[in-house]
Amino acid sequence: MGRNWALFFLILMLTYFSIFGLGFFSLKNYQNILVASTTTLMLAAGETFVIITGGIDLSVGYVMGAATVIAALVMRDLYNSGVSESLSILLGCLAGLFSGIIPGFINGFLIARLKVPPFIATLGMFGVAHGAGLILSGGFPVVNLPPSLGFIGNGYIFYYLPEKGFSFLQRPEMERTEVRNLVGIIPIPAVIAAIVLIIFGFILAQTRFGQHTYAIGGNVDAALRAGIPVSRHLMIIYIISSMFAALGGVLYVLRFTTGSSLAGEARMLDSIAAVVIGGASLFGGTGNLKGTVIGTLIIATLETGLVILGVQPFYQFFAVGIIIIIAVLIDQFFPEMIYEDES
Repeated sequence: MGRNWALFFLILMLTYFSIFGLGFFSLKNYQNILVASTTTLMLAAGETFVIITGGIDLSVGYVMGAATVIAALVMRDLYNSGVSESLSILLGCLAGLFSGIIPGFINGFLIARLKVPPFIATLGMFGVAHGAGLILSGGFPVVNLPPSLGFIGNGYIFYYLPEKGFSFLQRPEMERTEVRNLVGIIPIPAVIAAIVLIIFGFILAQTRFGQHTYAIGGNVDAALRAGIPVSRHLMIIYIISSMFAALGGVLYVLRFTTGSSLAGEARMLDSIAAVVIGGASLFGGTGNLKGTVIGTLIIATLETGLVILGVQPFYQFFAVGIIIIIAVLIDQFFPEMIYEDES
């Protein structure tokens, strides 16, 4: 089983819930798990880069929330002023995405230049981002966004209707009675997340930037002696983390057609848990995005499976907590199960 214990555990859970959970074993349910995972996955992906360097970013949840508010406000105000729907949505998405640069830069500057511990620096940004989101939104969700906004966040690459076959990106024309027979295949948010993860997975695994990231987490003094620009690299890492959080916020707006400063609040700790379950060490120097994807899917599968089994939601936190403890114990006492072929 080796370092694939998390993957083995995920397969075991999928098998168990598919057998005992009524309705769990279906294409629709599996796709719902993927879509529900996308925001957590974006937070966790950025957190992976930070944790590999031996740091932590506690601000990602509220950075995501602030990004949803900024994206939604831009979309709503542009659309209400007469700008076309598509341009309003595009500019709103870009505004939300690039809003992640500021908190990431501040986090990186505090940690890399002023030597503030990551826990303290990002905890401060945790409060700043939360407050900014509340101030911008007035404490209420931002609504009345362009009507077609949900097309991307709730759309699929293919649609299948038994009587009419497949269609690409657009639902086929159909009667109201045929709606229940329509099958969506490959959710668009999952595709966006997959493309981003493949790109950054390649950067982390195959480039000099990725090697420097592991080197800093393994031994920062050795990295300095080797000539790696540690301060500059750490600043980029925290900007990447915040921009992943902002991307999660943009995907949230596309899916729920609203902006909320609390959008990422419940997912912040899940993102850290997913990274740890996926094999990254909180001491730095190890981890990868593949493990983070598996860790995120474990949490999402567990939550969905327990709901289908009728288990009270309180037990979900209990179960996730147990899995995190197991992952940390494996990291502590059986590191060879994780570090076999990582740098």
